[in-house]
Amino acid sequence: MARLGVCSWSLQPTSPEDLVDKVRATGLTAIQLDLTPLVDGVFDPPATLAALDGAGIAIVSTMMTTLGEDYSSLESIRRTGGLVPDDHWNENHSRWLQALDFTQASGASLITFHAGFLPSDPADASYRTLGERIATFAEDAQVRGLRVGLETGQEEAAHLLEFLSHLDAPNLGINFDPANMILYGMGKPGPALRILLARTLQMHIKDALPSRQPGAWGEEVPVGEGAVDWDEILELLRRLPRCFDLLIEREAGGERIRDIIRARDFVRTKGFPIGTGAS
Repeated sequence: MARLGVCSWSLQPTSPEDLVDKVRATGLTAIQLDLTPLVDGVFDPPATLAALDGAGIAIVSTMMTTLGEDYSSLESIRRTGGLVPDDHWNENHSRWLQALDFTQASGASLITFHAGFLPSDPADASYRTLGERIATFAEDAQVRGLRVGLETGQEEAAHLLEFLSHLDAPNLGINFDPANMILYGMGKPGPALRILLARTLQMHIKDALPSRQPGAWGEEVPVGEGAVDWDEILELLRRLPRCFDLLIEREAGGERIRDIIRARDFVRTKGFPIGTGAS
């Protein structure tokens, strides 16, 4: 049975104790843990894991951010996102290895990240370079028995699936984010999930409205108020012979806990079978 949890970064925690308090306020008992504060030394890793474990909060997956990302515009993130920039590759790889160690210590088996915008031409040198970097990340995780999920949204679903087909990485899959498809203007979430379903390892529960201006961001909104067809999405998941975890993500707005609770209740009222935080 799928577990319903929350992305830790959505809660904007200031300490491990603050994270525990905010997770408890949502009424959820599972999280995807942002490893950035641990890798950067802002949170003490053993203390963070101990606080969550002591509170009965399960870490179902982790997430790592890469250096130098600029989300001020679609053009800026195209240049700076994920593993695309050469200037940050060595340091990002070092951070990745730390993140994998923390993921192992957490007991989670899945770690996700944004790879960056994928080049469209397989003959292009940048296509091969980014593929090699993603494959290196996947191989590092594979030797530790971990799976890797790429965030969706920065390219159309068919292009992402084709890109993955060129990589020999059996532990590499997708963290499907329906709202990101809308925010980046890369297609409708339902048809995209149909294309990517076989490679999907986890899904974010997030909603958005499309941009009214080509080349600009869409708008993230509370779950149920956007353009995601949740009936279509959840029906697809019901038909699966397997299940994966659903993590509520909220990256906008000033009432994060309220919006996360609304998203939690929205999924439950749809009658989707959800388990507890425990494995």
